[in-house]
Amino acid sequence: MPASRIKLHLSAPLILASRSPRRLELLDQIGIIPNDVRPSQIAETRLANESPRAMAMRLAELKAREVWNKGEFVLGADTVVAVGSRDLGKANDAVEAKKFLQLLSGRAHRVIGGICVIAPDGRSIVRASVTRVTFKRLSFEEIENYIASNEWQDKAGAYAIQGLAGAFVKKISGSYPNVVGLDIYDASSMLHGLNN
Repeated sequence: MPASRIKLHLSAPLILASRSPRRLELLDQIGIIPNDVRPSQIAETRLANESPRAMAMRLAELKAREVWNKGEFVLGADTVVAVGSRDLGKANDAVEAKKFLQLLSGRAHRVIGGICVIAPDGRSIVRASVTRVTFKRLSFEEIENYIASNEWQDKAGAYAIQGLAGAFVKKISGSYPNVVGLDIYDASSMLHGLNN
C-alpha cells in the first residue's frame, strides 16, 4: 500500500511562475501542488557587471512579481550555470551546446538557483541556492552523442543532470534538486515561513 502524501496546506492559492515540468515534479515530490502554472515572459538576460548569483535572484524575483496578484502565493525560480564569472544560459543551437559541454568538461562549475516566494499580502523572500558540480573529462564521442540526444535543449548549461548527463558528474556538493531545477528544501521553508 503506497504511503499517503503529505500536502502543504497554504492559506491562499499557489501560483508557479514557470513552465518547467521539472519544477512541477520536484514540488509534487514534497507534496506541494500549485493551483495554477502562470509562466512569466521575463527575458533571461544578464545586466552589465551582474554576478551569476545576483542574476539568478533578480530573475526569480522579476518572474514572480510579473504574475503575482494580491491574495496569492507565487513561486518564481531561475537557474544559472556559472563557470567562474561567466554564465551559461540555454544554448541557442547544437553548436553552442557543444561549446558549453567542452567548457564544462573536466572542471567544476556552479549551479545557482534563484527562488522568490511572494505571499498574498506582498511580503517576499528571495534566496539563492548554490551547488558545485564537477564533470569528468568528456570525450569527443560523449559530447557528440549527448548533442544528438537533444537533451541539452531548453536547459541551463546545455545539460540535464537527471538524464544522460548524470553519467558526466564526477562530484556534487550541495542540493541535487537545485541542479534539476529547484532547491525544494529552500522552496518549502520559504513557503512555510510566509504561510504563518
